[in-house]
Amino acid sequence: MRLKNIPGSRETIAASELVIHEAEKLKGGWSEEFGRKAPLAIEIGMGKGRFLMGMAEQNPGIDYVGIEKYSSVLLRAIQKLEAQPKENVRLIRMDAEYITEVFAPGEVDIIYLNFSDPWPKDRHAKRRLPSRQFLARYDQFLKEGGRIEFKTDNRELFDFAVEEVAESVFKIKEITYDLHNDSVMNQGNIMTEYEERFSAEGNPICKYILERK
Repeated sequence: MRLKNIPGSRETIAASELVIHEAEKLKGGWSEEFGRKAPLAIEIGMGKGRFLMGMAEQNPGIDYVGIEKYSSVLLRAIQKLEAQPKENVRLIRMDAEYITEVFAPGEVDIIYLNFSDPWPKDRHAKRRLPSRQFLARYDQFLKEGGRIEFKTDNRELFDFAVEEVAESVFKIKEITYDLHNDSVMNQGNIMTEYEERFSAEGNPICKYILERK
């Protein structure tokens, strides 16, 4: 469940130096924003930022961009980042539909999709972040040899995502239907807020890693 609207959240985001406000102007120039040439990873639908910030701390040699659509959720991530600043993290408030306007061909090394909105109605399938439509978008800016990592507790969404791969330029490199009991794929795993809660309820976590065919 998404956080309800928090009064003043948009104003706080607009004033935050941690948020990139005209991200399209950085298309092709993210290395300049971070002041170095380093692998670039993005998380689409970052939520409150637990995963992103954990990854940034674990991998200081990688730069991270967190993308979140909902202002009230992004506000929580800003607060966390203010409390524990990380030089290799930037945030964007935007709808993922416009993701190709922000990153240039070959600019991104890794895409993370964590516990994405399932959009359960069939007519909304193309809005799901692991859909063939979004995979085609990712292909426009993912570096050759780059990868997509998707995890969810929603088995129906995961089965849909697996089927969509066949309609894309990607192939499944690794897959598990019970991440926390998979000693190989769970190595170094950083849990999101949702992941911790769903796992505690006994729900198995599914994950795949994609690469180009």
